Amino acid sequence: MSAVDKPAATPVPAMTKEELEDLIREGVPLVGNFGVLVESLGAGTIRLRLPYKDDFVRPGGTVTGPAMFGLADVALYGAVLSLIGRVELAVTTSMTINFLRRPPPVAIIAEARVLKLGKRLAYGEILLFSEGDPEPVAHVTGTYSIPPHDPVTVAVSHYRTGEGS
Repeated sequence: MSAVDKPAATPVPAMTKEELEDLIREGVPLVGNFGVLVESLGAGTIRLRLPYKDDFVRPGGTVTGPAMFGLADVALYGAVLSLIGRVELAVTTSMTINFLRRPPPVAIIAEARVLKLGKRLAYGEILLFSEGDPEPVAHVTGTYSIPPHDPVTVAVSHYRTGEGS
C-alpha cells in the first residue's frame, strides 16, 4: 500500500472524557450538577447522557425544555473543546432548539458534532434522544465564539457520521 492509498488516521480529541467531565462539573456548575456523563468523545463529536431526575419533569410528565437546552449547550461546548483543547472562555453566541416530540421521563442522550471550525467561530448541531428510543426528541444548532488560543491542529471534515462513538 503506497502512502497515497493509506487511510487517514482518526484524529485524537484534544481532551480526554475525564478532563471534559471535570471541566463540565467545575466550569459549568449548573449543568454539571445535573449529573451529565460523557459517554464517548471524538475529535469534533461527543455523546452525553443526562440521567433522569424528578427535578427535570414538568407538568404533563415530560422532561423540561431548560434541562434539554442546557444539555445541548454543554454538548456543543464539549464537541468544540474536543478540537481546540481547554479554552474555557469559548462561549455560546447563538443556539436554536426545535422540539420534535414530547420526551418521556427518562434519561436524555445528546449527540453533538462540529460542522465547521473557524479561527473565531465554531458551528455545530446536536440531536437529543430519549434513552432507548432511536427517534430524536429535539434538534439543536449553535455557534460558539472562540477566544484567541493556541493554533488548532485538528481539521474538521464537516459531516462525519459515527465517529467518536
